[in-house]
Amino acid sequence: MNKPFPMAGCLSSNRRGLTLIEVVVTLAIIAVLAAAALPMSEMAVKRSREMELRDALRTIRTAIDNWKDDFDRAVEVGKFIPSIDDTGYPESLEQLLEGNDWGGMYPYNRKYLRRIPRDPFDPDDMGWGLRSYRDDWDSMSYGGEDVYDVYSQSDGIALDGTSYDSW
Repeated sequence: MNKPFPMAGCLSSNRRGLTLIEVVVTLAIIAVLAAAALPMSEMAVKRSREMELRDALRTIRTAIDNWKDDFDRAVEVGKFIPSIDDTGYPESLEQLLEGNDWGGMYPYNRKYLRRIPRDPFDPDDMGWGLRSYRDDWDSMSYGGEDVYDVYSQSDGIALDGTSYDSW
């Protein structure tokens, strides 16, 4: 026996796929969600790089302070005799990598950094800005005698409205 021709109402229950309108609406919803998520992801990336910058500055500054503490202790116990112009701060960031035994205060060269952290906002790899002990606290020119402080050479603005070179 032949099956009777299906009625028009039955055709819709057998259909497969999506209509053009359903596809367009779905794509519009996805586009709106992507447009809303993009600025949030850019903000998260910038926040992450700012945290990396703060951590790098903290690491270098702590190493400089530890160098100065060891210098002061070595002078105090008589293991090290400084020159008149010696401030007790390292002459370069590389000295923090090489270390110092402070006239035998340590049986080895005490190293203060394993590596010099990079500035995440320095795409040109210019390195850190340096300030010596005799420079002003906000100086952007390096006196060259020693390394008292470091700062980012980026001219970017942070999420809190401050410039990175003032951190």
